[in-house]
Amino acid sequence: MLQSFNPKNKDLLININGRLVHRDEAGISPFDSAVQGGDAVWEGLRLYNGRIFKLIEHLDRLRRSAVALAFGIIPAHEEIIEQIRKTVAANKMTDGVHIRLTLTRGVKITSGMDPRLNQSGPTLIVLAEHKLPVYGKTGLSLITSSIRRAQPDVLDPRIHHANLIPSILAKIEANQAGADDALMLDVRGFVAETNATHLFVVSGGMVLTSRVVACPEGITRATVLDLCREHGIPHDERDLSLAEVHRAEEVFCTGTMGELAGVVKVDGRTIGAGCVGPMTTRLSALYRELTQCEGYEID
Repeated sequence: MLQSFNPKNKDLLININGRLVHRDEAGISPFDSAVQGGDAVWEGLRLYNGRIFKLIEHLDRLRRSAVALAFGIIPAHEEIIEQIRKTVAANKMTDGVHIRLTLTRGVKITSGMDPRLNQSGPTLIVLAEHKLPVYGKTGLSLITSSIRRAQPDVLDPRIHHANLIPSILAKIEANQAGADDALMLDVRGFVAETNATHLFVVSGGMVLTSRVVACPEGITRATVLDLCREHGIPHDERDLSLAEVHRAEEVFCTGTMGELAGVVKVDGRTIGAGCVGPMTTRLSALYRELTQCEGYEID
């Protein structure tokens, strides 16, 4: 699965600290914390018919992550929403849009990792692109990566940070194996997530997903669990072994950029009937209904 360039994004205007600049001229300082050490937090948002789905939940997570990293200044929700609105309006966007929201610790007075060198406040970047869900509908293939997700005592996954090297290393392994993405385990050998999404399995009619131990608190993940509760679908959050994935009736991934995407092959093994299963199809339809009627009006 390789994303392609969308010509509609040729002349995007990027918002950096409230200033709109053409994508070819956008840039941040080499002294910015994101450049110096990946010292930033981020969120992925989706715009549906003029509304951003689960916007406040995403901004709440952004703030929690910034607080955990001891950012000195964190913009209020209202300030961030205004910059998102400004960016979307400038690009004349209403639907089929993915927004990458990044908040860095800001610019340092000199290079170094010490946060006391950051004395000018954070850098807020709003990158909005015309981008439909990135995964195809016929089913994904995964391989199990050798790269493990860190435990909370190493790097707490509840911090939605921008230091994504482990995910990139796992994705490299997937690319080399000819798979779409990589399944990542925790240090105990249980399923954490993929390099880019949360993972669910369906077994005995029950929808199962990993506990939030070595995977972040996913907004789409939480929405799927809410849908299960609302519609009486049996579900649970618990440790999942790789064997449970291999023998599952269905497997699917969740995330803002790709929504819900069925998985039909893991480590060369066919999952279920080798096609997107009925539970995945049902939950995808329920999720799509939500996105069409709920969300924070931004235009």
